Amino acid sequence: MPIYKKAKEAGVFSSSDLALLGRVFDKLKNEHQSAERREALASRLMANYLAGLRDEDELLTASKLPLGR
Repeated sequence: MPIYKKAKEAGVFSSSDLALLGRVFDKLKNEHQSAERREALASRLMANYLAGLRDEDELLTASKLPLGR
């Protein structure tokens, strides 16, 4: 799953951090997306998380927005 790869690349996360990221990523992705699109979603999600967003709903909403907002 791309989100776990991105999380590992970004550093050490607790199991609760990974669970949160996994839940949000599962809500963002769908089976019709390309691998590249899923990678982009994972990157955006990680960027938002590393920027300080920790609330699941806020993280989901922000990660749906296009980059450069």
